[in-house]
Amino acid sequence: QVQLVESGGGLVQAGESLRLSCAASGSIASFDNMGWYRQPPGKQREWVAGIASSGVTHYADSVNGRFTISRDNGENTVYLQMNSLKLEDTAVYYCNGHYAYQDGDYWGQGTQVTVSS
Repeated sequence: QVQLVESGGGLVQAGESLRLSCAASGSIASFDNMGWYRQPPGKQREWVAGIASSGVTHYADSVNGRFTISRDNGENTVYLQMNSLKLEDTAVYYCNGHYAYQDGDYWGQGTQVTVSS
């Protein structure tokens, strides 16, 4: 079925910006929700941002005002624009797609984001 592939991670300095991409092999419009999660070193995976099929977006308090999730249905790609990056943003970032009726989830392989002083 639909496969998700993240890209755009890398090493940046605090205060700089980075944009992550999540490319799907199929239509992202078929997902009820899509979002980004991250797993910092030594911590459990946490939710970062989400976008519903309606276009409504939500953000974790830790990134609200700094990160922006967006979607391009024509390109079957979800983005995460990360501005004013902080050291605590360092994590492996994962893309997620959710089917509500089937209660099923699809995950990307993850991309590493490292923020240095």
